[in-house]
Amino acid sequence: MVNSTLSHLILTAYINVGNLKYFYVILTGLLYIISVVANTSVIVVICMNRSLHEPMYLFLCSLFVNELYGSAGLFPFLLVQILSDIHTVSASFCFLQIFCLYTYANVEFCNLAVMSYDRYLAICCPLHYNTHMTPNKASIFIVLIWFYSMIKCIITISLSIRLSLCGNIINSVYCNNYLIVKLACSDTKVNNIYGIFSNFLSILVPLFPILFSYIKILKICFVGSNTTRQKALSTCIPHLASLLNFSFGCLFEILQSRFDLTHVPNVLRIILSLYFAIIQPLLNPIIYGMQMSKIRNIYSNLYCCKMSTGHRAPV
Repeated sequence: MVNSTLSHLILTAYINVGNLKYFYVILTGLLYIISVVANTSVIVVICMNRSLHEPMYLFLCSLFVNELYGSAGLFPFLLVQILSDIHTVSASFCFLQIFCLYTYANVEFCNLAVMSYDRYLAICCPLHYNTHMTPNKASIFIVLIWFYSMIKCIITISLSIRLSLCGNIINSVYCNNYLIVKLACSDTKVNNIYGIFSNFLSILVPLFPILFSYIKILKICFVGSNTTRQKALSTCIPHLASLLNFSFGCLFEILQSRFDLTHVPNVLRIILSLYFAIIQPLLNPIIYGMQMSKIRNIYSNLYCCKMSTGHRAPV
């Protein structure tokens, strides 16, 4: 029997690509840089412009901070592993990565759920919006989202660390809590019960406000004016695109960790398993930056100012 205090875990999903690994390192590094620059730039724009100090943009700021957090938990790790010929990771770092990625996923869903409720208030109750959703209330929501997600993940990791393991091989490109639990020799009944309860919370806690909000918004769209419909579409389309994209990535990762998908090509499984943590941080700043008129206008003004300064003739 190997105790859970074993020093290293082995990740077996990596493919030997020879010298192509340098190409993949450059590609992964570029994606990470783009993600950091894109998310940081939108955060700076929101923080520096007082006109954007509204609940909706505070939630967006929390979302972009979470993208940076999730990217930091995955991209540097991938760069090291792609360059390495032996794909091992220390057990302590593995649990740290699980905490980062699981917290990231929980915060993402909860943040999107609160944003859907915020859109419901703005579209369906515009006259009472400033009463029901103030910047202070938005800040409280954000703190609760992060606190709830971290406590939930701390419990998950605490239950896994206590297990005695009979092996150290994980068929994944990054650390996955469920795959570690599958290595256990000791009783995993508590882990399984809490895992079901945790997944239940992860799905239903965000799902209820999302369904409630969009059912109400759809009703308003059917009976409301063209202006109301345009407002709903302009603010809800980015949110729905982000929500559906992230849900797809998480769904595949859950299916892959719990079912035998060896019939799926290995390269495709690797790409899809990384989808939720790579595409989401790249997609969100683009869709919100392009679709949210206030953010788009600020970027346009900054670009125009830069162009006019660049073309100004020297004295």
